Amino acid sequence: MNMLDADDDQSFHATRDGYSHLSDVEWDAVERMGSTMGIHAVSVMLEALNRDAQHATIAKFIQNELDAEREKVALLHQQGSQQSELLREQVSQQFELLRQQQAAAGESMHSRRPETLKIDISKYRGVEEDSLLRWFVELDDAIRARRIDDGDMQVAFAQSNLAGRAKTWALGLKLHDPYAFGSL
Repeated sequence: MNMLDADDDQSFHATRDGYSHLSDVEWDAVERMGSTMGIHAVSVMLEALNRDAQHATIAKFIQNELDAEREKVALLHQQGSQQSELLREQVSQQFELLRQQQAAAGESMHSRRPETLKIDISKYRGVEEDSLLRWFVELDDAIRARRIDDGDMQVAFAQSNLAGRAKTWALGLKLHDPYAFGSL
């Protein structure tokens, strides 16, 4: 049963067969018109208009539907563009905030580093009055106070505190074998 088969209104019985000149697309539009404007209003309109006017009215209704859908699509597109722009701005702000936090964390890492204490030690010359054991104790204390953790840096620091025969001996050994002093 079609929507325009008005059982409660005995004066009008519109059927698809009664409007065979309308295409399937036009008849679907007539049914949508009935749900929008009411069955009785559509029935009166179809009876009052000739075939050309029916086609024109239905075409105008379809065009209005298309225009309304285009407006919805345009509005959705505009909202989507606005949301995309808002999302881009939020991501940009979050990225900037993250960059600032990382920069602040980097600065705080540098500022948190404890100060090193520079302890002077006597130069070991390799003469009989120098105590090698005492020099190693001083060297170990100075390395810990300066927070020198790298083995190569510890060796370089130790070599910088040599003098006289001891320095000559260490440099000669290092020239012969660059890896002679691996670490302390």
